[in-house]
Amino acid sequence: MRFERAAIPLGAAWSSPFARWQGPFAELSSIDLAASVTTRALADRGIPAEAMRQLVFGWTVPQPGIFYGAPTLAGRIGAPGISGSMVSQACATSVAAIDVAAMAAEGGRGPNLVVVADRTSNGPHLVYPSPSSRGGTVRSEDWVMDNFACDPWAGESMIATAEHVATEAGFTRDEIDRVALLRYEQYERALDDDRAFQRRYMVPVEIPQGRGEPVVVEADAGVYPTTKEGLAKLQPVEPDGVITFGSQTHPADGAAGAVVADESSARELGDGGVVRILSSGFSRVEKARMPKATVPAAREALADAGLGIEDLDVVMTHNPFAVNDLWFSLETGYPVEDMNPFGCSLVYGHPQGPTGARGVAEVIEALRARGGGVGLFTGCAAGDTGGALVLHVDD
Repeated sequence: MRFERAAIPLGAAWSSPFARWQGPFAELSSIDLAASVTTRALADRGIPAEAMRQLVFGWTVPQPGIFYGAPTLAGRIGAPGISGSMVSQACATSVAAIDVAAMAAEGGRGPNLVVVADRTSNGPHLVYPSPSSRGGTVRSEDWVMDNFACDPWAGESMIATAEHVATEAGFTRDEIDRVALLRYEQYERALDDDRAFQRRYMVPVEIPQGRGEPVVVEADAGVYPTTKEGLAKLQPVEPDGVITFGSQTHPADGAAGAVVADESSARELGDGGVVRILSSGFSRVEKARMPKATVPAAREALADAGLGIEDLDVVMTHNPFAVNDLWFSLETGYPVEDMNPFGCSLVYGHPQGPTGARGVAEVIEALRARGGGVGLFTGCAAGDTGGALVLHVDD
């Protein structure tokens, strides 16, 4: 979809650090995390919560109280007079939430606050009544683990989708490991100068303690050092496969967000500069081929923006598997080396919903660091789907 008016005030896209599951955020409700991160992000940017006209709340893993999620969150951040949509679209939730907010801005409704949060740690185990089953035995589902393990329509796991694409494209274990190592090396750039790049968008998290001062988490938790030799020693996850735990992402916990408004309002809320949201794109590819979905989503978004791959200055991807970036490069000609200049979810983890919003914040800050330009965020999502956004910074 093409947008003419939608914009984000410069600096008004943010993310918490991401913490590997069962790490420091493991017992913190994602709604609590969202409230804390959003309140601080708005305060640090001088944006009053009461200036928002609606809240778009994205999530994928249920938490206690999620039934009242959006209005509860709005009240807790100091905007009790608003509510809005709750969006859940697997790993494309952030793109979908920003898309909803951008459409509202196009229609003159805004400013809109986008908040996306998830906790994959300690996911709920659901029990469904089944009175007609033998003896009335209930059915159950582990929300996180069962859905990682199998797409109920395609009948295969997420890692199987990556193995299929690797096989069809002829990607070797060595190629895949080299991309994984490159992404870790690029992530190191985001840590230079005391994390100068990450501090542009990252919001520290305070975790209340029963006694004493809160624990403050300022940086990603659970990113392991990676070397060529270390990657080579890892065994494939699947027998005879080419993907290891070193070339796929890890589940994580986190929250992210942005303010989306019409361009005039966005300039008033920020320091005058804006990020224009040019377009969005969504896609679905053939069954059990999830890593391919980044390409048609990106092509749709670029076509709606009237641009080509050659017009892009920054490309960031959500790539749960290194295979994703190899496929994107193969299909579009965009060099693997030029993607994700400051790392990506392959390295810092994937808390489902907010991963894309962090990627969008990184696109914006990477464009600002180079003096402006056109950026693309694209990522795959469960169900062999994908979502993409094209952004322009010229202020």
